[in-house]
Amino acid sequence: MSTASINGWCLTSSSPSSQSFSLRRVTLRPSVVATLNSSPSPPTLIRNQPVFAAPIPLLTTSNWSEDMGNKSYEEAIESLKKLLSEKGELKAEAAAKVDQITAELKTTMSSADGKPADASVERMKEGFIYFKREKYEKNPALYAELAKGQSPKYMIVACSDSRVCPSHVLDIQPGEAFVVRNVANMVPPYDQTKYTGIGSAIEYAVLHLKVQEIVVIGHSACGGIKGLMTFPFDGTPSTDFIEDWVKIGLPAKTKVLAENRGEPLGVQCTFCEKEAVNVSLGNLLSYPFVRNGLVNKTLALRGGYYDFIKGSFELWSLQFELSSSLSV
Repeated sequence: MSTASINGWCLTSSSPSSQSFSLRRVTLRPSVVATLNSSPSPPTLIRNQPVFAAPIPLLTTSNWSEDMGNKSYEEAIESLKKLLSEKGELKAEAAAKVDQITAELKTTMSSADGKPADASVERMKEGFIYFKREKYEKNPALYAELAKGQSPKYMIVACSDSRVCPSHVLDIQPGEAFVVRNVANMVPPYDQTKYTGIGSAIEYAVLHLKVQEIVVIGHSACGGIKGLMTFPFDGTPSTDFIEDWVKIGLPAKTKVLAENRGEPLGVQCTFCEKEAVNVSLGNLLSYPFVRNGLVNKTLALRGGYYDFIKGSFELWSLQFELSSSLSV
């Protein structure tokens, strides 16, 4: 028998490979060893070495014109002026040539209707140019290896909140983590007819990518969790999708209200942000391939919490073990 309890719930399957799954309250004794343990040491998700190494560089900058293509508009003009000024034979032609190319560059930076280029498009273009120059071209071995395929160690479930990108917060390099982001970093229970988007991601990560760890990361000031704590869930939804999604975390809300009913909403939300992570860890046990990975010790589950207000990160683990069957 394999069982695991989390937040007062006991998740039971008749055998490690069984796909049947039931949820019941713990009433007598747990026939299980399953605990959430806080880790006093810093999280060890990030390695200080490149993920991959390959001997052959992917691409190199070969000439001045290619390098100029990576410069900003102003830098390109200055480089052109310098080049022309160094050619003594050009002299009078130099100024005219600069003016001509400047006009051409200005034309390309405007849209077809003559209006200035869209600022958001320029932001993305400049961002990609920076990425290509400072990261892609400086790590040819890494990107050459990634072109062959991916083999990430982690699957990370994080919130869609723009302030908590896990690749940025944990300095995760390309190829290290298979990332799924949604409102309030929820993992729903196993269901082949509902929430198939995240279900397919978990299946792909565990069965095909063979990730070693699934990490669910919550965060401070989460709008999805605030919605969970404030929506009445009385059958009259005010949103098309959000309420139906965040109610996955209702067991966390129930627990927080029972233990912290007199606290201000902000305090309750902070408790719920962490407790909802535990609910998602419990829901992961409803996926048969996740349970099999835990039984075979090829997979581990962890919870995390990023407080961007305090600048702190917490990490804990779900311990899953088998116990002997016992009848009373």
